[in-house]
Amino acid sequence: MEMRIEKVRKNNEGDITDVMMNGNIYSIDQAIMLAQDGLIEGVNVARARSGREYLRSNPDETAENNLDNLPQF
Repeated sequence: MEMRIEKVRKNNEGDITDVMMNGNIYSIDQAIMLAQDGLIEGVNVARARSGREYLRSNPDETAENNLDNLPQF
């Protein structure tokens, strides 16, 4: 069963720290592991120049579903 990120929580710097899927809250590290296992729909895991992994929305025609544009909780 694939999950979809519905909402995000950000820290003071604007970085996503937690995500909500199916009403459950997951840390960003948990979400990255789930995405690597192919369990989250619409995202992929990218690697920053620093080597840190992060979630990125799959590219499409709309910006509304980008992780940074999702509702916050």
